[in-house]
Amino acid sequence: MDDKTRQTIQQLNQDPATVQRLLTSQDGRRLVEMMSQANGGAAIQQAAMSAMRGDSARITQMINQLMQSPEGAALVERINQATQK
Repeated sequence: MDDKTRQTIQQLNQDPATVQRLLTSQDGRRLVEMMSQANGGAAIQQAAMSAMRGDSARITQMINQLMQSPEGAALVERINQATQK
């Protein structure tokens, strides 16, 4: 995972409004869908709860896995760009 993605995760941990906006976006919904397919819905919920408590290791691992595919890497890059605006 690159530094830009790490910064995005840290920013999202500190800004619930951005998280809400992201999750309702087309890219956000696709991210959740892809992560659910790869890890299962319960695992994502647990990782999200851990991230909200400041432990982003599990969600980071899931994103790293997602970024192994071209579609996942492109999706994460679009999300990075959207959160930097």
